Amino acid sequence: MKIQPKITPVLDPGFVPAVLWNRAYEAKVAATEGTHKIDLALTRQDGTCFRWSGMLLPDSEENSALNWRYVERIVKFLLWQKGGNIILVAGDEAIAAKLQQSYSAEGERAFDWDFIGTKVYGAPITVKVVSADELPAETTDSMTLGRNLGGYRIGFDLGGSDRKCAAVKDGEVVFSEEVVWDPYHQTDPNYHLEGIDDSLKRAAAHLPRVDAIGGSAAGVYVNNEVRAGSLFRGISPEDFEKHIRRIFFTLKERWHNIPFEVVNDGEVTALAGAMSMNDNAVLGVAMGTSEAAGYVDPEGHIMPWLNELAFAPVDYSEDGGVDEWSKDKGVGAMYFSQQAVARLAPRAGFDFGTMPYPEQLKKVQAAMAEGDDRARKIYETIGVHFGYAIAHYASFYQIRNLLFLGRVATGEGGQIIIDKANEVLSAEFPELSIRLCVPDEKTKRHGQAVAAASLPKI
Repeated sequence: MKIQPKITPVLDPGFVPAVLWNRAYEAKVAATEGTHKIDLALTRQDGTCFRWSGMLLPDSEENSALNWRYVERIVKFLLWQKGGNIILVAGDEAIAAKLQQSYSAEGERAFDWDFIGTKVYGAPITVKVVSADELPAETTDSMTLGRNLGGYRIGFDLGGSDRKCAAVKDGEVVFSEEVVWDPYHQTDPNYHLEGIDDSLKRAAAHLPRVDAIGGSAAGVYVNNEVRAGSLFRGISPEDFEKHIRRIFFTLKERWHNIPFEVVNDGEVTALAGAMSMNDNAVLGVAMGTSEAAGYVDPEGHIMPWLNELAFAPVDYSEDGGVDEWSKDKGVGAMYFSQQAVARLAPRAGFDFGTMPYPEQLKKVQAAMAEGDDRARKIYETIGVHFGYAIAHYASFYQIRNLLFLGRVATGEGGQIIIDKANEVLSAEFPELSIRLCVPDEKTKRHGQAVAAASLPKI
């Protein structure tokens, strides 16, 4: 299928927006006789289940590649959006067989098979063929965390270069600080445990008592348990299991078992945005070292989803950017992060050689501040990519507000990204009503801490 976007990214003319490809495929299906239905269930061992259904072209040699591309990319998106390690397929055994091969130790999606399966949910991804009536019903449980502002609370956020912590009284910050640390390269788990505890004690010194503690950190956390996190990359697998996996349970015991909740930092960012805007249906996207995301549903709840959009496909081009970690093409990290800037910089005419990505971003930002047209083209390209990606995300999320933040979003370049994204949404998707916004100064300073502190109920 030939896909022609109305707006072409200046530095990426071969870009094939996922949303346009899917719409073209679905239009082709609608105009074809003899189509058939496929039903998927993405489940976890705790019984959580997400459902998806679609129509496929008739089985034939010429249609098989299109059918596979459509389903495989959607499955990949759902795995990183919703999360689960058991894929049930009804209605197309050939597709199921290809998924079984792809999500295996030797398959094309070996990274996802192991990371989502083993690291996050405790067992490798498995694909099973079932009948439609054997598919379980969808469960839509949400986490009723956040917006609890009463009492004396501590909120913290664990980053790769500093620990932020705040003391909060009835929703107002009475003390906050950032403490520099270097968690990535530490091999002793006590470094992390004592460092976090030290920040909590420093905040507690400014309160008459502590009623609850809430926190956020990069990584995957399920019911306060650490499943995967870059902060702990230096810890051996043995020490991870023994000391890190339940580190927040250890801290809760130290703090006399008061209410204690920890979730992914993207979720808390989205919650902070929702609280500052006094609105819901918020998808937060941070363009930093990678692409981070969080979501607050239309009812104001955080969902028990992964929302790891760095690995979710947004470009279906055969020449899409290749993620060095998962080895997949066209996923978000290569389009909405420092990596995206580094990928586009040579096309714009910059020669940074082997300069680290953060330094390349600083150079591009400095060039943008000086009015360098090469830098503008980088931001315009990211903006067009982002506009089409937002429309794609809207196929999987209910979105009224798109919260845009991160290092790539700072300065004049960030506004160019917003302007180009809005141009794409207006030209291609006028039916969507999504407001793009950046955090206000108060939210930037204290919003994350207040939102984190508000997570537990007293």
